[in-house]
Amino acid sequence: MPLPPRYRPSPRISSLGEGFADVVAPARFPARTLRFRNQRWASRLGLGELDAEAWERHFARLEPLPDNLPAPLALRYHGHQFDVYNPHLGDGRGFLLAQLEDPEDGRLLDFGTKGSGTTPWSRGGDGRLTLKGGVREVLAAEMLEALAVPTSKAFSLFETHEALFRGDEPSPTRSSVLVRLSHGHIRFGTFQRHAYHRDAARLSKLLDFCVTHYVPEAAGGAEPAVRFVEAVARRSARLVARWSAAGFVHGVLNSDNMNITGESFDYGPYRFLPTLDPSFIAAYFDHTGLYAFGQQARAVAVNLTRLADALRLVAPQAAFAPAVRAFEPALREARSAAFLSRMGLSPSDPDIDASLTEAIELFLEESGAPFDPFFFDWYGGAASEARARASEAARFYQGERFDALRSLIDLYAPARPEALSHPYFQGDGPCSLLIDEIESIWHAIDAHDDWGPFEAKVAAIRRMGEALGAEAPAG
Repeated sequence: MPLPPRYRPSPRISSLGEGFADVVAPARFPARTLRFRNQRWASRLGLGELDAEAWERHFARLEPLPDNLPAPLALRYHGHQFDVYNPHLGDGRGFLLAQLEDPEDGRLLDFGTKGSGTTPWSRGGDGRLTLKGGVREVLAAEMLEALAVPTSKAFSLFETHEALFRGDEPSPTRSSVLVRLSHGHIRFGTFQRHAYHRDAARLSKLLDFCVTHYVPEAAGGAEPAVRFVEAVARRSARLVARWSAAGFVHGVLNSDNMNITGESFDYGPYRFLPTLDPSFIAAYFDHTGLYAFGQQARAVAVNLTRLADALRLVAPQAAFAPAVRAFEPALREARSAAFLSRMGLSPSDPDIDASLTEAIELFLEESGAPFDPFFFDWYGGAASEARARASEAARFYQGERFDALRSLIDLYAPARPEALSHPYFQGDGPCSLLIDEIESIWHAIDAHDDWGPFEAKVAAIRRMGEALGAEAPAG
C-alpha cells in the first residue's frame, strides 16, 4: 500500500560509510504474535495505516521499510562497563532497522531492534530477547514518556515462540522481538571505539555527522568538539534531572548505554523507587552500588569525561574540562524544572525553586513517605490539600519536617489548574510501576497467557500522562 506524506524515510547513517556498522540478516522466528503496537507514534510517523500483515512484515520479519535502509545495520561501539573498558562490544542482539524524519519537529528518528538475532558482536549469545524482557521494556518506556523523561519509545513487540534459556530467570522462557523508536543510537561508546583504534579520520567524520544530524547547537565557530561535549552535557543533565523526579533507577549506566541525544534507552534491570533511598539499586549484580539512585549523576558525569577523552584524538588542544563542568550547573537548573513539573507548579524565583527541590528530597528521604503518592497527593500544591489529607499517606503530612516543606509549597500556584479536575486526580491514588506489580503482570502472562493486566497498565499509564500534560504524538 502507498504510504502517506507523513512517512519520511531518511537513512542518513549511510553517509558515514564503511567502518561504523555491519550489514546483518534478521533472525527467522517460528511464529509471530503481536503483543504491543504503538499506534500513537505509528500515526505520527505515517505508519498508522499499516495493516496487520504489513506490520508483521516490517516489525517481526524485519523486512526493510520503503525507501529506507536496504538491510539492517549492527552498530559498532565500545564502552566502560562497571568502570572496566570493554573493546569487544557492539550491537549483539539488535540492529538499526530504519531512519525517519519526524514530521512534527524535523528530528531524525531511528527504529532499533532488540532480540532480532545474532550479529558479529553477539559474543556467543543467542541474539534473542525474552518475552518478559520485552514486556518490561514496553512498560518502562511508556512510564517514562508519561513522566516527561527523555526516552526511547517502545514501538512494537511480537512474541516469537522460541524457548530461551537464561541463567537469571526460570527457563525455558518465552521469546520476543522488540522495535523501539529513539532520536539516535550513537552512544558515548561509539566515539570510544574509534579513539581506541586511533582512527582520527572516522572519529572526525562521526563528530561531524552527529553535529549535523543530532546536536545542531554545536555547529559553527571554533572548537566544534568542545561545543559538542557541552551540548551533550546539558542534554544529559536534563535526563538525570528527569530520572530524579520520576524516581527512576536505570541500573546499568555504562558508557555504551549513554546516548549523545540525551535520552535513555535499553531498559534491562531498571526500578522505580518505592521511597526515596539514595542507595537503592536496580541491578542485582551492582554489588558496590556504583549505579545506585543517588549515584546516577556522578556516573553520567564520569561518562561525559570519557566522551571528552575520546575526542582528544581529534582536538588535542581543546579545553574540554569546562565543557564537562557545564553538566553540574545545568543539572541544578534542570532538577528544579523537573521537580516543579512533577509537582504541577509554576516556576518562581530560581533560588526558591532550588530550595523547594531540596526540601522535597529531604522530606521524602527522612520521612520514608511513599514516592509516587507524595507527588500525586500534592500535585498543584495547596490547591490539592483536601486530596492529600484524604490520602493513605496523609499521616506523613504533619509535623515539623513536613511543615517546613509545606511553607515552600504554599508559595506556588498550580501550573495547570485544569489538570486537577482530570479523572486521574479524582482516583484513589497514583499510577506507579513498582517491581511487585511488574512481576504480577508478568505472572498473568506467563501462567495464564492473560494480557489483560498488561494492557490495562499501559492504558493507565497513558491516562496519567494525559493528566500530567505529557506530550502525546499526533494521530
